[in-house]
Amino acid sequence: MKSLREDRGSGTVMTTALVIVALLLTGALLAWAAAVRAAMTAASAADLAALAAADTARGLRPGDPCGVAAELAAANKAHLDSCLVEADGQTAAVTARVGIASEIMGFEIYSATARARAGAPPLDQP
Repeated sequence: MKSLREDRGSGTVMTTALVIVALLLTGALLAWAAAVRAAMTAASAADLAALAAADTARGLRPGDPCGVAAELAAANKAHLDSCLVEADGQTAAVTARVGIASEIMGFEIYSATARARAGAPPLDQP
């Protein structure tokens, strides 16, 4: 006599569901880690680019301030979105972007942006 409530195969369905949930959680964790890394890379690239641009604007190194900032951002795996040497001629503000792209499909999934400003220290400080 067959039972109306047969449980054969329910373990397979439960295991498959647990594997899918684990894969989704792992994917979300990896995406979060990639976004955090991109944000940290963008922040450090923006800081370094702003410092280099400010030094160049002050005449401490040769070249165009924004050109030097763009080279430094590229060396740190970032793209310089904007660069502005302020009216005082000694302060620079930059915006750097680091993207997370899909190598297979060829499009950008997420991009982290950071801003930084650097310049000469105030002369009225002891």
